[in-house]
Amino acid sequence: MEVTKPDDPEDAGADEKPLGSRAPHFIRRSRTLHLGWQAGVFLIGLAIVVAGVIMLPLPGPGWLVIFAGMAVWATEFIWAQLVLRWTKRKVTEAAQRALDPRVRRRNIALTTVGLVICAALLSAYLWKYGIVMPWDIDR
Repeated sequence: MEVTKPDDPEDAGADEKPLGSRAPHFIRRSRTLHLGWQAGVFLIGLAIVVAGVIMLPLPGPGWLVIFAGMAVWATEFIWAQLVLRWTKRKVTEAAQRALDPRVRRRNIALTTVGLVICAALLSAYLWKYGIVMPWDIDR
């Protein structure tokens, strides 16, 4: 499978939405309302991102929640829209690379080697101690 890139860099973003605020028109008309709207969007996005960061070491979909918070920020802030576009582009490139047959064969070979090493270590442990939990081993 061959990855094709557009010849013209401007064509790459042709289907993307324009950058800028997605606030309703009546809110964008008033500077005070728009700043309040942006502050609200920022606080909601911050709460979601903080929840995602908390979920990283705890059970839960941490990265998914962090990207959801970034998506909330991207409704209002150009910097978040650019970060989200960059992330989408990198994920798409990684997915296309992962579908490359040579990369898949390499990944299968590495996985096989890893499984053989794990099986050898488990066999050595079972040969030496039998089926005994590590905390029950007498020295």
